[in-house]
Amino acid sequence: MEQKIKIEQFLDCAGKITQLPSKHKTKLAVLEYLAEKFELDCMYSERQINEICDQWHTFRDFFLLRRELFDNRFLSLE
Repeated sequence: MEQKIKIEQFLDCAGKITQLPSKHKTKLAVLEYLAEKFELDCMYSERQINEICDQWHTFRDFFLLRRELFDNRFLSLE
């Protein structure tokens, strides 16, 4: 049975990401949480991706989140 990684300490009371964890497995869990904010099989513009990322974090670095989503294959270019 796979244990679910807890990410609550990286979220505020509104569910926004407050920081990106340094531990790889926890970072992936936070990125998966953010990736769930996107619709499957939907094409997004860079601007739309930035806007969604910006809505779901508090540390003002949607560039980092966007890059991490792509680098870890939660989003892809078509």
